[in-house]
Amino acid sequence: MKGEAMMNKQVWRVTPAILAVVALFLLLACSKKPTEETTAGGGSTTAAVDKSQAGGITGTVKFTGAKPAPKKIDMAQDPVCAKKGQNTTDTLMGNGDALANVYVYVNNAPAGGEAPTAKVTIDQEGCRYHPHVLAMMTNQPLEIKNSDPTTHNIHPTPDPDSGNREWNESQGPGAAPLEKTFSRPEVMLPVKCNQHPWMKMYINVSKSPYYAVTGPDGKFEIKDLPPGSYTLVAVHESQGKKTQSVTIAPKQTQNVDFSFGGGGAGGSK
Repeated sequence: MKGEAMMNKQVWRVTPAILAVVALFLLLACSKKPTEETTAGGGSTTAAVDKSQAGGITGTVKFTGAKPAPKKIDMAQDPVCAKKGQNTTDTLMGNGDALANVYVYVNNAPAGGEAPTAKVTIDQEGCRYHPHVLAMMTNQPLEIKNSDPTTHNIHPTPDPDSGNREWNESQGPGAAPLEKTFSRPEVMLPVKCNQHPWMKMYINVSKSPYYAVTGPDGKFEIKDLPPGSYTLVAVHESQGKKTQSVTIAPKQTQNVDFSFGGGGAGGSK
């Protein structure tokens, strides 16, 4: 009986300590932000944006100075390409002083949610890649088509440190589309065709949906951006990178322009 009483006394002494540990554990568990989760590509994502308070960024990218004339491409090695292809370079495209194919993204944006289920598409037509610059999210489905009556070899060459996998696959005329994804973010990931050395394009992979690619008019728009201070980045394959700081108030759309080329002052390198 005496031993049993001592045992009960010891249990009574230990119980408050156990209760304190359990209470601390529950407090920490409840204090974890419920809006955070881990994505397949790593990092955390935020909850859905409150679009009633979201803003955006619009702008135009221009080229200052005279654009060099497009260079001709010799496609004689493939009669199909020589007959059907657009045989000039597309490095500095855009109407007038507008600069197309510029990837514009919010560098420090909150990450997006799950990867979109809607496919993005690359087509090979006229022995060129369409589009020349593509933007997509991590793990978003990518469809690659061949609309040419000749064989292509699609060969993305990611940065070895990016974590994205390099691959090279042949796609003949009338072949089924290739289905691919990229699991890690990367800016201006080069893609080439081993069969036709002039065929080049760039894929941009982002964790967030806050990006755009300029069209022939040089314009871009980024929507549904939560209020905050951000770094906006514009990247062109031959002109390099420029950045600008921008602060978005609730429901505000800011205009941010960039300029590249000789004497271009828009943005900082």
